[in-house]
Amino acid sequence: MRVAVLQGGRSLERQVSLQSGQRVEESLRRLGHEVHHVDIDHGLVSHLIDLAPDVAFVALHGEDGEDGTVQELLEVLGIPYTGSGPGSCEQCWDKVVAKRVLSTAGVATPDAVSVSSSAFKQLGAADALGRVGERLGYPLVVKPSRQGSALGLRMVAKAEEAPGALLAALSYDDRVLLEHHVDGRDLSVSVLDGATLPIVEVEPTDVDRYSARYTIGRTTFTCPAELSPATAAAAEELALKAFHALGCRGFARVDLLVDRATEELTVLEVDAVPGLTHTSYLPVAAEAAGIEFDDLVARLIDLALQVSAGPA
Repeated sequence: MRVAVLQGGRSLERQVSLQSGQRVEESLRRLGHEVHHVDIDHGLVSHLIDLAPDVAFVALHGEDGEDGTVQELLEVLGIPYTGSGPGSCEQCWDKVVAKRVLSTAGVATPDAVSVSSSAFKQLGAADALGRVGERLGYPLVVKPSRQGSALGLRMVAKAEEAPGALLAALSYDDRVLLEHHVDGRDLSVSVLDGATLPIVEVEPTDVDRYSARYTIGRTTFTCPAELSPATAAAAEELALKAFHALGCRGFARVDLLVDRATEELTVLEVDAVPGLTHTSYLPVAAEAAGIEFDDLVARLIDLALQVSAGPA
């Protein structure tokens, strides 16, 4: 089968995407497929028309890959592709939109406020920061609405730190999320073909969470996570609820927190195009379930073709 592996592109997560893409390419070759490396640029559509792949494997992270853009183009071209559809990707990519969808569906998520750059420039939103802090309480987490891999994320321990954190987040996006900080354990629940994989607990050993996430040895993974049976079951149920609320299909990764004091679970975000590097959570969870990487890649291709074929 001719498989186009879409990767790279122009986002800030280009290098991570290339890592995912390379690993997928190596796996597909071992599986006997005809593999084509496709680094996203302005000639993507004409290249795909000429290539006429049987399926596209989306290994793009960040803008264009996670926001539904490439998925929409692939549907126009009639090329089956891995992962969720354009609408789902767009919702997951925008943390503000995703949080609203999750809240409407009754999925617990930390309390938050979103503010746009135009609100600061034209509406005097800076004068409301004190009230935002009073409402949410300190510490706060400030992050861009549309970025992945902890890019632009800052912790704000007191009011004086908020302006600097907001400026940093606004350098990545024109809308930011100010979120109540939950003192909790980081959990990742991957969903594959409607079922959850073993839960991963993630403990970065470096204050630079982006660097730690993609550097071997700078993040500690525990899989399965050491949770009570009741908490583990609740985390899996909440992850599936979030997965379906945002319209995901095939596979996705749901990031949660479990409060250290109360054991309460909340959903931070859902990644519709999770990474597939050697340090990415989905492959770690799959391996714990007895699914080797080549088998995982084969299943993702099969799921893409099933969606294309439609109901039996």
